[in-house]
Amino acid sequence: MLYIDSPITAKSMEVWVLPDGSSKHRVAIDRLIQLRVFTETVDRSLPPLAKKYVLQMLYIDSPITAKSMEVWVLPDGSSKHRVAIDRLIQLRVFTETVDRRKETTYKINPTFQTNLQKLLTHGEVLPREPMPSNITVRLPSVEDLDAYAIGQWECFLLQLISSAQAERPSNISSSMMKVFQRGLLSQRDKEAPRLTESGFQFLLMDTNAQLWYIIREYISNSEERGVDPADLISFLLELSFHVTGEAYNSNTLTEVQRNTIKDLTDLGLVKLQQAYNSNTLTEVQRNTIKDLTDLGLVKLQQGRKESWFIPTKLATNLSVSLTDSSSRKQGFVVVETNFRLYAYSTSKLHCEILRLFSRVEYQLPNLIVGAITKESLYNAFENGIAADQANILLQLTPELHSQIISFLQQNAHHRVAERIPTVPENVTDQIRLWESDLNRVEMTPAHYYDEFPSREIFEAACDHAREWNGLLWEDSKRMRLVVKAEIHIHMRDHLRGQK
Repeated sequence: MLYIDSPITAKSMEVWVLPDGSSKHRVAIDRLIQLRVFTETVDRSLPPLAKKYVLQMLYIDSPITAKSMEVWVLPDGSSKHRVAIDRLIQLRVFTETVDRRKETTYKINPTFQTNLQKLLTHGEVLPREPMPSNITVRLPSVEDLDAYAIGQWECFLLQLISSAQAERPSNISSSMMKVFQRGLLSQRDKEAPRLTESGFQFLLMDTNAQLWYIIREYISNSEERGVDPADLISFLLELSFHVTGEAYNSNTLTEVQRNTIKDLTDLGLVKLQQAYNSNTLTEVQRNTIKDLTDLGLVKLQQGRKESWFIPTKLATNLSVSLTDSSSRKQGFVVVETNFRLYAYSTSKLHCEILRLFSRVEYQLPNLIVGAITKESLYNAFENGIAADQANILLQLTPELHSQIISFLQQNAHHRVAERIPTVPENVTDQIRLWESDLNRVEMTPAHYYDEFPSREIFEAACDHAREWNGLLWEDSKRMRLVVKAEIHIHMRDHLRGQK
């Protein structure tokens, strides 16, 4: 696995270590790089060329000059070379030194080097061993665990966007929920909270991207909860290397890690279980248990107070790229050429998401039927979902394809997923046309000036507006002009000086 281009991306690693160049984050990375699990995660995140450089320098202790490394790549690979070097420096894998002769050299981080050598020699080491089956007895199946994770995650999202929509309340504290809602919801005095532009875009993300966004917010708020971000990142990295469906002893965790597990349980990343406590039974029930034990139907273990957590796919997918298609759930949407929409789903969350940009006409136990209309799309555009703006990922940064169309394509039912195009062309074209109708007129706050006492003052005012890049329109014949609102103060001061 070490030699292949694994799914996690360098972009994903930024979410974990937040390498913005500050001394605070450099110290955090230096602490994390002591961990072998972090070494493996970093190695997975590197671009292919950067991995090649690491392997070439893995057993070299002396610095390598920049000129020597440039020989390792073809002339047309200079841009990839620069990207690889920048990533290695950013993640503190390489240290860059410039001597008095202004010659640049690179040296591999000795801690990273030692850990990677051990990884190559001895292989992967799991953060902790699973509990034996004779203690955990019967664990939930993979299917049951997936259903649990999806149910918990959808319940959290419904609670996030509207507490009234949630079928059951979440155990996440109100202060933590407010952190997650920050930027996604807005609320005016005595009004119900409503989704912001980022909130609408967040709901159109796939589950993996939503999870990354929430985890980033969870990490960024850790210091306010008295938790060291580096310790939290370290534990989350460890969790991503656990085996889905295996049970791990909760008693081996620290207090901070146990609190984190409780939060992650509400998000559906882990499932908590503990051994059955006979002290909670009535006398009749205890006698029944003893009889069932004699029949071999129940196994009693005295004195045990074991509890364990079971990672779900949401947790192990933390080390999967946002663009990796293998972690995508099965699609459920079919769009027809007549703009009719059929969603084969029992999820209340799916229904609420479809309401963002379509008119839901009726809902059966396993089918949602609706239509994409001009009015429903106008409502979506007004709330910030752009037809050709962006599919928003972790930091809500745009990419060049449609949010609505991308959502329909990514969640296409398997019967139409292989069809090209997945969404009929007349539907996608009409969505773009409807949005362009709203963008034909652009509103710009401005100020209008007229009745200048002389042509000299008028021309000087035009020149001054151009210097501030704020001139929108001018009429030389009638000595009138319009400037941007933000330079009005500068224009006023200039005109007062002309009197």
